[in-house]
Amino acid sequence: MGKPLDNYIGHFKASGKLENDVKTLLLQHNHDHTYHHVKAVVEKAIELAHQFHGNVAKSATAAWLHDISAIIPHYERVDVAKALGLTVLPEEERFPMIIHQKLSVPISKQVFSVNDPAVLSAIECHTTLKAHASLTDKIVFVADKIAWDQAGTPPYINELQRGLEHSIDAAALAYLNYLWSLRDQLRVVHPWVMQSMINVKS
Repeated sequence: MGKPLDNYIGHFKASGKLENDVKTLLLQHNHDHTYHHVKAVVEKAIELAHQFHGNVAKSATAAWLHDISAIIPHYERVDVAKALGLTVLPEEERFPMIIHQKLSVPISKQVFSVNDPAVLSAIECHTTLKAHASLTDKIVFVADKIAWDQAGTPPYINELQRGLEHSIDAAALAYLNYLWSLRDQLRVVHPWVMQSMINVKS
């Protein structure tokens, strides 16, 4: 295992039972809330994969692991990302929370032995989406937005649900448009958001 992750993984060894392993690692770091969010995202990702004829297994695996980097404290994420050789964008430097999507990839690979490019891609862009997103990318992205991890009802949920009546692209775009409408209030607008808006629209 890469040394940058050693302090967070400790003596944990994956058993091969993904749901149990994700739960164990998150709860070891007192991330009960994250685990319940992840479980809800998995359920929604499976539902969406069936609805839009996606790959159920890949969508579920990506959903289980998308927030596994919660085990790394917010203020340490940029340093860990750099130590792992990840590209850190200026927007991610200014708002480290957003780099958690990238950080979940090396954890998935090194700790859970997940190497499927389709799964890793969906994990990597589940917060922002990205240009030329695959169906699995979009399924996990939309599932994450439906099963959001804050209190109350998502303010964009009605538009997103209407989008789902037409296509996964329409649902993704509903959230992206909502985010773009708040661009002057956000600390950063990740460039992947802008790229994905152009690609989903086209």
